[in-house]
Amino acid sequence: MPLSVADVGRRVVVRRRLGFENDRPVYGDVLGILESWTGGRLRIRRRDGELVEVAERDVVAGKPVPPPPERRYRPPPD
Repeated sequence: MPLSVADVGRRVVVRRRLGFENDRPVYGDVLGILESWTGGRLRIRRRDGELVEVAERDVVAGKPVPPPPERRYRPPPD
């Protein structure tokens, strides 16, 4: 399922073009909550709180993803 403006508020992963290195394209992924998509810019909030802005023209692929699994507390071994 491709990414769309309707996915604002959902957890997404976006592959973006970062530039070129040795005449080859370099890509990177951003995983987080899509906070907004306006003016040709996507704003994605990572789990650590960092807000990443991605130009729409740099998006190579993107899709909504399920929420992360719940972390269970495990007591330390005795």
